[in-house]
Amino acid sequence: MPQQPTLVIVGNGPVGHRLIEALADRGATADWRIVVFGEEPRPAYDRVGLSSFFGGRSADDLSLVAPGFYEQHEVDLRLSEPATSIDRVNKTVTGKSRVVVAYDHLVLATGSRPFVPPIGGSRSTGSFVYRTIEDLQEILGYADNVEVGAVVGGGLLGLEAARALKALGLETHVIDVAPRLMALQVDPNGGRSLRRRIEAQGVIVHTAAKIEHLETVDGRVTGVALHGEFVPAELVVFAAGIRPRDELGRDCGLGFGERGGILVDRRCVTEDPAISAIGECAAIGGRVYGLVGPGYTMADIVADRLCGGHASFEDPDMSTKLKLLGVDVASFGDALATGNVSEVTYVDDVDHVYRKLVLSADGKKLLGGVLVGDASAYDVLRATCASGGTLPAKPAEMVVPASGGEGWLGAGALVDEALICSCNTVTKGQIAAAVAAGNHDVPALKKCTKAGTGCGSCVPLMAHLLKSELAKSGIEVSDRLCEHFDYSRQELFDIVRVQGIRSFQTLLADYGTGRGCEICRPATASIFASLSSGHILDGEHGALQDTNDHFLANLQRDGTYSVVPRIPGGEITPERLIVIGEVARDFGLYTKITGGQRIDLFGARVEQLPAIWRRLVDAGLESGHAYGKALRTVKSCVGQNWCRYGVQDSTTLAIDLEMRYRGLRAPHKIKMAVSGCARECAEAQGKDVGIIATEKGWNLYVGGNGGMVPQHAKLLATDLDSDTLIRYIDRFLMFYIRTGERLERTATWLNRQEGGLDYVKAVVCDDSLGLGADLDAEMERHVAGYRDEWAETLEDPERLKRFVTFVNAPDEPDRDVVFVLERGQPRPARDGEKVLMQIGSRP
Repeated sequence: MPQQPTLVIVGNGPVGHRLIEALADRGATADWRIVVFGEEPRPAYDRVGLSSFFGGRSADDLSLVAPGFYEQHEVDLRLSEPATSIDRVNKTVTGKSRVVVAYDHLVLATGSRPFVPPIGGSRSTGSFVYRTIEDLQEILGYADNVEVGAVVGGGLLGLEAARALKALGLETHVIDVAPRLMALQVDPNGGRSLRRRIEAQGVIVHTAAKIEHLETVDGRVTGVALHGEFVPAELVVFAAGIRPRDELGRDCGLGFGERGGILVDRRCVTEDPAISAIGECAAIGGRVYGLVGPGYTMADIVADRLCGGHASFEDPDMSTKLKLLGVDVASFGDALATGNVSEVTYVDDVDHVYRKLVLSADGKKLLGGVLVGDASAYDVLRATCASGGTLPAKPAEMVVPASGGEGWLGAGALVDEALICSCNTVTKGQIAAAVAAGNHDVPALKKCTKAGTGCGSCVPLMAHLLKSELAKSGIEVSDRLCEHFDYSRQELFDIVRVQGIRSFQTLLADYGTGRGCEICRPATASIFASLSSGHILDGEHGALQDTNDHFLANLQRDGTYSVVPRIPGGEITPERLIVIGEVARDFGLYTKITGGQRIDLFGARVEQLPAIWRRLVDAGLESGHAYGKALRTVKSCVGQNWCRYGVQDSTTLAIDLEMRYRGLRAPHKIKMAVSGCARECAEAQGKDVGIIATEKGWNLYVGGNGGMVPQHAKLLATDLDSDTLIRYIDRFLMFYIRTGERLERTATWLNRQEGGLDYVKAVVCDDSLGLGADLDAEMERHVAGYRDEWAETLEDPERLKRFVTFVNAPDEPDRDVVFVLERGQPRPARDGEKVLMQIGSRP
C-alpha cells in the first residue's frame, strides 16, 4: 500500500481550519497525512465574534472546531508550535521546537498581524492590539484600574474594539486619520449618520486626526497626542488595519506583492508549485483581501485542486453587514461608485438612518449601496445586486419600503444565481436544491451548503428561503420551537397546561431532547409564567429567564438597570410622585417620562434594586413589568371627568384593565390604551388592544403595533358595555397567549390566522370553537393568583441572594466616586462604578 502524501498547513486560524473542513467534505482527509502548525494555544476560533468575549462568551464558545473533529479525521494538530522556516529544496518545515516535518504540499495560512503605526510610545505599558483571545485577556486584566480608553482606527475592527472598551465601562475615544468612520465601506453621508449614532452612545469620535505620539509617564500610557489636540487615555488599542504575515514566504524566496502578501495565482499557487497560500497572507494579483469570505473561497479552491479539480478564484463579494456599537452598518457591491451612475438616497437626520443605492445610469441595474442605522433590507438588496435581479419601477421603493416596496423585497423574487451567503459563495439555487434534497431546517441547510456558518448575517434570508421553497413544494413548514423540541410554542403551551407540568426538566425529559437552549428556555419560562406556575425566580424558573426577567428590571446599554413602577392609567397621587422623585434623587438615577405614562428610573446597579423596590413598595407602588414579555401599560386620556369632549370615563377603565391584566405573561409584550372619545388622544388604534369610547359604550380594536412595521389595530366589536368588553379582551388575550409563537406580536399573530380578523372574531365573540368558558377561567385564575414580583422577592432571603454585582462586593458604595451631570441629572453609572448620593463634577 503506497504511503500517504503529507500535507502541511501552517496556520490554524479560521481559513486554515476551513481548508481541513473542505477536504473532509470531499472525503479527502484519508488520502493525506495532514500536519498543522498552530501558533496559538487553542484550535481555530471565530475572530469575527471576538467582541462577544467581553460579554461573557468563553474561548470554547468561540471555537470553530467541532469536538472530536481532528481526531476523527486523524489531523496532527500542533498547538503553540509556530513554523519558523521553510526549506523549499528539501521540502521541509521547521517549528519553534525545532521539529522538522517533510511535506509533499505546503499551504501557508498564516493570516495577518495588526498594524501599529511607528510612533513614539506605541510599545509602552497600556498599549494593546486587538487580534487574538490573548490580546483580549490582556486588555481585560489591564482595564480593571482604568477609566479612559482610546482606539486608534475607525474601521470595522476599530469600532469592534470601541464596543469592547464601552462594555468594560471605560470612557471611550475613537481616533482615525480618515475623514470619516468606516471610510472604505460608507460614503460621507453614511459616515455622518454613523458618527452621530455612535456619539449618541457616549463614544467620543476624532476623525481626520494625525497621531504624533503616545504620551507616557514612567513607561505607562497617559494619552494620545494629536496634531493640535490631546486625548487623555490610560489604555490605547491599535486597530488601524492589518499587514500580511508573509515572513515565511519572503525568507524562503517566494515572491510577494508591492503592499505585502505572498504572490499567488488564481489557483492560489505560489511560484513554487508545491506551495499554496490562502487568506490574509496571500496576494492574488497583488491584492490582499482582509475579509473572511475571500479566505474561505481560497481554502475551497486549494481543497478542490488537491482533489484533482480545476477551481479558480473569481473577484469576491466584498459586501459586509455588521452591528457596530449597536448600530447596523452595511455596504454591498460598488457602494462608492462614481461617474456614469444614478443614486437613490434616503436621509433621516432625526433617527440617523441613511440609505444609498447606486444604480446604472438608466436606473435598471443595482450596482451597490450603503445602509446605516437600518440594514433590514441588506440580504435581498445584496443578492439582487449580485444577480442583476429585477428592480421595481420606482427605485425609491428600495430605500423607503413603507412606500410600497415590500413586494419585491421577498426572497422568492430572487433569481437562482442570487448570492445568499458571500462568506461561502452559496446561491439561492444551491439552497433550493438542498431543500429539495431533504434538508428541511436551518441547521441541516448550514451543514449541507455551509451557508450561514461564516459571519451569520445571511441566516434570516436563508430561513425565509427555506419556508418559501417548502411552501412551493407543498411541504408543511415546520414550526418546531427549536432543535430540542419537535413542537411549536402553541403545542408546548397545551402540553404544559393539560399535563400540569411545572418543571422545565420534566418537560424536556418527557417531550424534548438535550439540555435546552437560549430559545426554548425563556420561551418555556414564559409559558410557565402565563399559567401562574409560581414566582419566576423560584427554583429552576430563575435560571430559565432572560436577562431582564432574571433581575426583574430592564438591562440598559451600560450594564445598569432601569426601574419602572406601575402607574395604572397614568394616574398617580402627589405622595407617590414625591416618593419616586426622592428615590431618583437618593440613588442618583436618571428619570424620564415614558410614552406609556410612566416614570422610568435609569442607572441602578443590580445590588441596589431591592433597596429601590423597598422604598417604592412601602409607598404602595409595585412592579410595572417593563422587563417582561407581559402587559406593559394601559395608556389613557383624562376622559369625561375633565375633558369637554369625553363621552366615557376612560381613566377609570384604563386603571381597571391594567390592574386586571398586570403581570400577564405572553409571547411578546402587550400595550393597551383607552380613549374617551373619537378624538383618540390615547392613540388606542396603535396598540395591541385599543378601546375608544362611543355614546353607547366602547369600540374594541385589536392587533395594532408600532415597531419596524407599524399596523393599525382592527375593529373587533362596537358599542360594548363594560362587562362584555372585558370578557372579549380576556378571551382575545388568552387565545393569543395560547396560540402565539415565540416573540410574536399580536399584529403578526393576527395577520397569519387563516381567516384573519373574521376568524378571531368568531372565536372571541361567537365562541365558535367552544373555548370561551375555558379562556374565561384561565384569565380568572391569573387575576386571582396575581402577586407583585418585587414585593414577593423582598420577603424572601433566598431570592434576594441573586441581587449582587459581584459575590465579594462590599455592602456600602464607594463614596469617593463623583458623577458628571447629563441634562441636569446624573448620567447612568458605568459598569463597575459605585453610585454617589450627591452629585458633583469630575476633578
